Amino acid sequence: MSPHTHHDAAATFALGGTLTIPRLGFGAMQLPGRWGGPAVPREAAVAVARRAVELGVRHLDTAAFYFSANDILRTALHPYPSDVTIATKVGPLRDASGEMYGEARPDQLRELVEENLRQLGVDALDLVYLRVGRLDAVGGVPIGDRFAVLAELRAAGLIRHLGVSNVSRAQLDEARAIAPVAAVQNQFGVLDQRDAVLVDLCADAGIAYMPFFALGGSRAALAEANLMTVAERHGATTYQVAIAWGLARSPSIVQIPGTSSLAHLEENMAAAQLVLDEADMTLLDTGAPDSTRQ
Repeated sequence: MSPHTHHDAAATFALGGTLTIPRLGFGAMQLPGRWGGPAVPREAAVAVARRAVELGVRHLDTAAFYFSANDILRTALHPYPSDVTIATKVGPLRDASGEMYGEARPDQLRELVEENLRQLGVDALDLVYLRVGRLDAVGGVPIGDRFAVLAELRAAGLIRHLGVSNVSRAQLDEARAIAPVAAVQNQFGVLDQRDAVLVDLCADAGIAYMPFFALGGSRAALAEANLMTVAERHGATTYQVAIAWGLARSPSIVQIPGTSSLAHLEENMAAAQLVLDEADMTLLDTGAPDSTRQ
């Protein structure tokens, strides 16, 4: 457990040592509303993206395979404020229905990077993750040949910083042997703490850890009950507590909650003001799955 149980609402992280961002960002995956629900009206999605930046978001997480998310961000924010950073991901191949049917070969990655450049309307991407595999299949597959392609594109000036997503410790080590890794994006949250060792490694190495699914994918009954107890204690939602827990858990964590709702966006951003004490943190660790991923 990290001793950092108090966090400053304005706390920042130096991404790659050069790009300073607040530790509460915004994930754009839900803006189009195409996965698991109906499409979101375009004007509503644009309004959410604009409001996020008004509320202080300075790090946006997106991908070309998030349907129209890149286009929504461009419509809402281009030309982007100079202090806004945008991260995107390449690797998965998606058909028109949204089904992921494979992973890009090394010779396909440049095209995917250029697709993100065009859609976002930028000359260089602040951060590009190599997104690996499926959620239920972390690790096991060498990534060096693919990551090396992104390292070449970084050297060519198309990418400023590199990241890896859905990776094991071995895959992170493999990537770091090729080029500097500025960020990791894996599943980690108050209800699924299996990546705890990697979170702490990132903190020691100065690597940002940007979890997806801030609540965590597992639903242990005791952990959920404890989460509700802490939420009631603070007059907050469980999701706000989950966001605050991540900010308190490690100085390397940058939270990127996503939504297509203005009301939920306001709730998420208010989580930066929520301070959890030692008793809260201890209770939230009780019952949560914490077996280490390799």
